[in-house]
Amino acid sequence: MNRETKFFLASAAACLLLATAAGCGGNKSGDAAGKAAGARTVIQNKGSDTMVNIAQAWAEAYKKAEPAVEIEVSGGGSGVGIAALSKGAVDIANSSRNMKAKEVEDAKKNTGKEPREFIVGYDALAIFVHKDNPLNEISMEQIARIYEEGGDITKWSDLGVKLPGGQDEIVRVSRQSSSGTYEFLREHVLKNKDFRLGSRDLNGSKEVVELVANTAGAIGYSGMGYATPGVKMLRVSEKAGAPGVAPTLESAKNKTYPISRSLQMYTLGEPQGAVKKYIDWILSDAGQAIVEQSGYVSIPANMRTK
Repeated sequence: MNRETKFFLASAAACLLLATAAGCGGNKSGDAAGKAAGARTVIQNKGSDTMVNIAQAWAEAYKKAEPAVEIEVSGGGSGVGIAALSKGAVDIANSSRNMKAKEVEDAKKNTGKEPREFIVGYDALAIFVHKDNPLNEISMEQIARIYEEGGDITKWSDLGVKLPGGQDEIVRVSRQSSSGTYEFLREHVLKNKDFRLGSRDLNGSKEVVELVANTAGAIGYSGMGYATPGVKMLRVSEKAGAPGVAPTLESAKNKTYPISRSLQMYTLGEPQGAVKKYIDWILSDAGQAIVEQSGYVSIPANMRTK
């Protein structure tokens, strides 16, 4: 055995010992996917694109409160986050819809733990059109007839609207099927009918709003927290002829806006350690203040479940 080979083997052995030591004595987040990064605890948080902005805002604020804890936030959609949680690959899944019974069963089968749900805020699902679109109000039935398979509203003139520039075709902007927002609209507005093919399906809420802002004949849906000056949020009525309600913090809170929804975080079983401490902080006054600052509706103190 030459000198170089002896040196390589000695280095490999040292690395193995260090890795073993880190695995035994590392600072775990408390759940399956938590892992140490040096002296820091890392919490993996994945899921809803609707919640990406607020999740990042929470993570940045929490880092100031707990510098030794790193929150790694990523999107991909509620379904993606739930699938990752079900495999034990993340500590927390963000979701703008409730977990389905099959998803709960899959998680229990894969990990032996039942998912625990925390409602961390509320949102109004806004219907966006271009800021120059003269339409101000739309009914739930009309939204369904625009988006559902077999729907018969395909032109703005079908809604009695004449766009500046004369474009009449409605450009439907939607989300990918892994999105909780997609599932929420399908369940609560389309009444579980399939979406009509031919829409422009985007990855995130921000992208939906940007495309609507840049397309005169477009209509799209996303959380109201993503509104920009380039789009208009329509008032929505339960049925044609009924008064429409604007998506606002107040109308989402008192549930007069017809398509309001809760925002959830899921963990595998009761959270422990750093994960529990982080969720407790999100449900504290400090965490809920960030909900309001991000354009969503906070949870009243007497309704926060920890």
